[in-house]
Amino acid sequence: MSSVVVIPARGGSKRIPGKNIRPFRGKPMIAYAIETALATSGVDEVLVSTDSDEIAEIARRFGASVPFVRPAHLADDFCGTTDVIRHAQAWLAENASVYDHLCCLYPTSPLLKANDFASGLEALKSDPTLQYAFSVGEFAYPVYRALKAGSRGGVTMLFPEHAGSRSQDLPETFHDAGQFYWGRWEAWEQGLPLFEQHTRAIMLPRHRVVDIDTEEDWHIAELYAQLIEAREGGSA
Repeated sequence: MSSVVVIPARGGSKRIPGKNIRPFRGKPMIAYAIETALATSGVDEVLVSTDSDEIAEIARRFGASVPFVRPAHLADDFCGTTDVIRHAQAWLAENASVYDHLCCLYPTSPLLKANDFASGLEALKSDPTLQYAFSVGEFAYPVYRALKAGSRGGVTMLFPEHAGSRSQDLPETFHDAGQFYWGRWEAWEQGLPLFEQHTRAIMLPRHRVVDIDTEEDWHIAELYAQLIEAREGGSA
């Protein structure tokens, strides 16, 4: 079975300018995603979709292919990732090859390990009923005990029916880790929904899940990387 990894990396990041190629512990951020994908058994091609010449040059330097320039209408602040992936998929189908599996891997995944990444692909290969497999993290606190702002500056429970429930009696809840989304070629092509019974959740350790959207997120990711390196040896 053949597999392609598509890394969407536009050049117009607003909250962290140049986020996708900004140095993170000695390497451009996107280099970590490229290296993880290249180190994963079963991956045949790692492709970067970008509108930036600078990102393209760095991506190629670390071993990814950049066979086209992403159109401007797919690189603005309003374009969704699914449209970007399906554009890359259509380009591959017309100009290169159709694969069995396609993965969207975000370029801001410096803490992702190849074995976790590979788990998504292996899930699809081992279970023909699955259409997708993607990374999730566990909420640190039960969401059923969440609070929201009330009137006159007070607070109310988001789920008041659980006001008397003990934390240990509530079901575990997870969130999209925002790192990778493996899918069958046809699932992406047909636009099948992700959050359904045909999807496998790949649990990541909490310390490997950081959504890097702000400077604070960036510094937290660096701290986690330092701790992982100190505990496990080698790079994060």
